[in-house]
Amino acid sequence: MKEKFVQKCKSINDTKLLAEKFAGLIRKEGCFVNLFGEIGAGKTAFVKLVAEALGVKEKVTSPSFVILNEYHSADIPLYHFDLYRLEHTGIKTITEELREYSEGRKITFVEWAEFSQGELPFERLEINVTYDDDDSRIYEFACIGDKNKNIIEGLKN
Repeated sequence: MKEKFVQKCKSINDTKLLAEKFAGLIRKEGCFVNLFGEIGAGKTAFVKLVAEALGVKEKVTSPSFVILNEYHSADIPLYHFDLYRLEHTGIKTITEELREYSEGRKITFVEWAEFSQGELPFERLEINVTYDDDDSRIYEFACIGDKNKNIIEGLKN
């Protein structure tokens, strides 16, 4: 059974508080995160808020057209992939690179991970962002593997 944590954010301030808490939990060791959600759900906004909380100085933007943005101004490197524009063949060309970005002390976010066709590292967090009826966002965190269970537990507290 996957470890899970769900939080509803009714405002951008709620999302910022969640992002700050999450950043505090991943700052020391890093993690690999798959992001899921419809266009405009708030995936990139969440990454921006986490980056801000980590101390990233560069302007954080969506990597939709470049596939990868790198940020090295904080205490831990942050990598932000977007797989939306890659097709099956394109994913295969970066699979090994994605594996490398899952190792060591770094934070890697992968938007549109559903296009990875199961090629992403086993030890990861998954965040699904959905709209609720009142235009708030629901963030569902799931831990795949044992490595990041402490992050889910930290979010619960």
